[in-house]
Amino acid sequence: MLEENYYRLLKENFNSKESVVTELINLEAILHLPKGTEHFISDVHGEYGAFDHVLRNGSGSVKEKLTECFNKKDIDIDDLASLIYYPEEKIHLEKGNKTKEEIKSWYAQNIRLLITVVNHASRKYTRSKVHKALPARFSYIIEELLTEKQQETDKQAYIQAIIDHVIQLNQATALISALCYVIQRFVVDHLHVVGDIYDRGPAPDLIMERLINYHSVDIQWGNHDIIWLASMAGSPLALINVLRICARYGNLTIIEDRYGVNLRPLVEYSQKYYSVLDKFSPKLEDENSFTAAEKDNLNKIQQATAILQFKLEGQLIKRRPEFLMDERTMLDFIDYAKKTIQLGDKVYPLVNFTAPTIDPTNPCSLTKEEQQLIKSLLHSFQSSEPLKRHMDFLMEKGSMYLCYNGNLLLHGCIPLHQNGDFKSLRIGQKHYSGQKLLDFFEEQIRYSYAHPDISNDFLTDLLWYLWTGECSSLFGKKVMATFERYYIADKQTHHEEKNAYYFLRNQEEICQEILSDFGLPITGHIINGHTPVKASKGESPIKANGRMLVIDGGFAKSYQKETGLAGYTLLSNSYGLQLVAHQPFSSVKASVERQNDILSTKRLVERVEKRTTVSQTNVGKKLTQEKKVLEKLYKNYDFY
Repeated sequence: MLEENYYRLLKENFNSKESVVTELINLEAILHLPKGTEHFISDVHGEYGAFDHVLRNGSGSVKEKLTECFNKKDIDIDDLASLIYYPEEKIHLEKGNKTKEEIKSWYAQNIRLLITVVNHASRKYTRSKVHKALPARFSYIIEELLTEKQQETDKQAYIQAIIDHVIQLNQATALISALCYVIQRFVVDHLHVVGDIYDRGPAPDLIMERLINYHSVDIQWGNHDIIWLASMAGSPLALINVLRICARYGNLTIIEDRYGVNLRPLVEYSQKYYSVLDKFSPKLEDENSFTAAEKDNLNKIQQATAILQFKLEGQLIKRRPEFLMDERTMLDFIDYAKKTIQLGDKVYPLVNFTAPTIDPTNPCSLTKEEQQLIKSLLHSFQSSEPLKRHMDFLMEKGSMYLCYNGNLLLHGCIPLHQNGDFKSLRIGQKHYSGQKLLDFFEEQIRYSYAHPDISNDFLTDLLWYLWTGECSSLFGKKVMATFERYYIADKQTHHEEKNAYYFLRNQEEICQEILSDFGLPITGHIINGHTPVKASKGESPIKANGRMLVIDGGFAKSYQKETGLAGYTLLSNSYGLQLVAHQPFSSVKASVERQNDILSTKRLVERVEKRTTVSQTNVGKKLTQEKKVLEKLYKNYDFY
């Protein structure tokens, strides 16, 4: 009965058997088209300028299309590319350098060039998909220009009349901009963001807005994303951690000004109890953009949130013995009279350790003032409408991992033992490992986020565990040595031992075992972020005979000295896989005025013998199922 009702409802969308046939023919045709280009980006860490530029140039895909369309001797590829990347800025520059007649000629020439590029870039899409992608304002005009063959003499006057009238009506700048954004849209069919949108860089909110307005995107959560989600889900510990990191990198304006969270109580609290210490000087990209007073505030806030974090961590670890983290209740191991700490069988002197609100007899307890402060901060954070909108989008488009077109996309790792066996997490009487572990984590994240009124429950505690726990697929280390880095001079204590995954992932057999556990073919790839590839030291992002691709090359400026690059991205089209290494992004102004693109080096990872079609993709599988349903509807159309 339910099936009959389903088909009756489906029939309402098709007013005749012929309309069903039309849709079946359409679906079959789509399945034979070349698959669209997938674009993979990871670890953007708030660096909006570089992220936005890579989206605009499609990791070099735009220039590739221009090279296919035009002879380099006849067309300035760099100049046309800069127009496609930044149409408004480029038009403004040209208008300032040309006479009225010259700019009209420039308009006409570039409209023709851009139409050629749109035609070329849209070849592997159906007319219906092309139509839907066009801006409504210029849909008719663009379609007319696209459908007419410009080389035909009989049509030249017709085409020129359209272009002349557009210019005459002062619509040329808007049309050119629309064409440029259509090209950007067509060169990349789908975007994968493999984690870590937040922290370190100054504009994760702008990245989120860009993604919300992007035509097709999915996100695999990173460890830095999960603490923001955990904060919105009601974890006080996660929130204090977010605030500490923002203070450390001079990014509290993101929270206070752009997300509207009231930080005045935290500022007053930190000024009341803490003095400036060199150890807590914020890590700033531009020292000159902060006043001395602002730097001092960041310094004190970082100290205050660090101590609050260690108090809350101690409380959580004690109420969650199943997390097996007793050795991380750091405040319990301190001799407050001697200012030393005992870790294992060693005693270390503490440096820069100031904790005026700690009760040595109960060091993890919060004062009434601190309890009220954290409650106030959490309420303000959860009440932020723009932040809630961004976190909702992160939940809607995000996941712990994604199996897509035969590949496994995940930010961090699959926890492994040294012998290559899956490492398991025991909760109650159940053990979770491999795919089941990540499925368990995602289930808990979604439930916790749906119930933000509950804090300090198991679920929000588990979200914090994902940030720092030994069996977390997002963390991938034994411990996070934040306390040691702040307060112990001996650098041996600062070492954070990585999970065996990060050594074993160089072995093809290990990668194939992981792919099999997720139900994927062993010819697939694991696409990983999280750990910056140290290209300057000879490390390769291609591992395990091509089964493992690591695309965190250092978008975050704080990593670039170590990596020698400004990020890796990956392109997957119907011909195969290309890894793209990027140099640092300078500015929009340099891109427009001097045609400075991000210098990118493409490296072929894999080339298929026969072009991949839509039928071989996740989208194709969905369309095939739709086709089967429609075939049944067609056969039984009169019955339903």
